Amino acid sequence: MLYPLLWLLAASFRPENEIFTSASIWPSSWSLDAYIRGWNGLRTSFSTFYLNSFIISGLSVIGNVMACSMAAFAFARLNFKFKNFWFAMMLMTLMLPYQVTLIPQYVLFRQLGWVNTFLPLVVPKFLAADGFFIFLMVQFFRGLPKELDEAAQMDGCSPWRIYWKIILPLSMPVLATAAIFTFIWTWDDFFGPLIYLSEMKTYTVMLGLRTFTDSTGESDYGGLFAMSVLSIVPIFLFFLFFQRLLIEGIATTGMKR
Repeated sequence: MLYPLLWLLAASFRPENEIFTSASIWPSSWSLDAYIRGWNGLRTSFSTFYLNSFIISGLSVIGNVMACSMAAFAFARLNFKFKNFWFAMMLMTLMLPYQVTLIPQYVLFRQLGWVNTFLPLVVPKFLAADGFFIFLMVQFFRGLPKELDEAAQMDGCSPWRIYWKIILPLSMPVLATAAIFTFIWTWDDFFGPLIYLSEMKTYTVMLGLRTFTDSTGESDYGGLFAMSVLSIVPIFLFFLFFQRLLIEGIATTGMKR
């Protein structure tokens, strides 16, 4: 399983003429030319792609964690009219393929003038549009004792204070799980940016990697492999720092209810 990753890492340090002529893991000579060429070889520096990806991924994490947790709190801890109906509607959105909503969303965002901006990739995250994370948090919130809410209400707490002061501090594992998955899925997303972003200065890392290959000319595979290695680093570090909370969150939401 590790061979493809090790081969990719070795290929990023090989001279260009040895990349596809040797199956050995160990390069005959080590070179950083592919990294230098890949970072600065395009019309736009790869640092711009990294900045764009961090902006989109960071805002998506904030939006998903806040909006989905508020929606989940309402479904799990509050009573309101047609609650079961809206919960069922939310679950139905999980079954809709992304391709079904793609064209209506594109038409809407085009009419709003959001195409070729980050807004179509970020704004839906602040509107609790991801049913998977709402369902995940609902399962976790339902596992917290109801007596906490009742005690807080007797002390005069409003639903907002119960959500902010009591529920969120106790829900760090599931919030971290949502944050990690949101970051990884947004960082790795190729299709969404491909649909909505058309200028190179707005490209994300995944769109930037595509520019190294050219079906009509010579492709820079050395630069592609070098930047592919660097594109994995943020995901690896994000998972490394929060893996304990991720495992705890998945285990807790899976065992209760």
